[in-house]
Amino acid sequence: MSELIEPVIGLIGGSGLYDIDGLEEREWRQVESPWGEPSDELLFGRLGGVRCVFMPRHGRGHRIPPSELNYRANVDALKRAGVTEVLSISAVGSLNGDLPPGHFVIVDQFIDRSFARKKSFFETGCVAHVSMAHPTCPRLGDTLENAARETGVPHRRGGTYLVMEGPQFSSKAESELYRAWGCDVIGMTNMPEAKLAREAELCYATLAMVTDFDCWHPGHDAVSVDAVVKVMLANADKAKALVKAVIPMLGAPRGPCPAGCDRALEHAIITAPAARDPALVAKLDAVAGRVLRAA
Repeated sequence: MSELIEPVIGLIGGSGLYDIDGLEEREWRQVESPWGEPSDELLFGRLGGVRCVFMPRHGRGHRIPPSELNYRANVDALKRAGVTEVLSISAVGSLNGDLPPGHFVIVDQFIDRSFARKKSFFETGCVAHVSMAHPTCPRLGDTLENAARETGVPHRRGGTYLVMEGPQFSSKAESELYRAWGCDVIGMTNMPEAKLAREAELCYATLAMVTDFDCWHPGHDAVSVDAVVKVMLANADKAKALVKAVIPMLGAPRGPCPAGCDRALEHAIITAPAARDPALVAKLDAVAGRVLRAA
């Protein structure tokens, strides 16, 4: 029988969400990472008795643009902090007329159109290939859906998130192209975050908060920062209520993830042990130590 673990919930707060209300035993702490400097210190605490670690994705005060985020350091720092599951909360634009501003989407697929970011922990000296067929954890998705129902937050379960590079918003032609691809929402931050979480064997789910219709919409031909911020602040209040509801639901001791998120590296590392770069292996101690030590 597998040993039960006590979950530690990692929360990555996107635009408009820089803190967690109701967190007890609060302590901001710097977590060092061999992958560079994370976006900010991490906020440790408990919510409803459940251990939580919060990371402001853009740093407090929203200092760091999407393309300059150190995604590897952020995910590595959460793993070093003992996090077992990650809830990523992100502001997005809508590409779907049925998903108006103020609506939340529990994302289950991504299309990655970012191009200026480091996307893997594995480099020359230690190669690995993880599956991204199903990039989010369905168990976390189920729990987010239950919490959204409980709190009355308007939501949809399932949707495709198009990740663009930014920081500029889309052209109308791009927006129409992504709609033709069947994408539901568009944002700038969840890739490579989701890929790195999978490599780090962390259960990961995205709660996407719609702030606007992208510029495809006749009434939103130019996305305005002022309009986005107004909806974003209202969304942040809903997100905080949802977080308060979902954390206790995830706090009970659990066994292995049914979807295998926590075993994603089981057969992913292809480089022979004798050929692995010791310096890279040392950097991978938190992310992949479970399988590297077993080799």
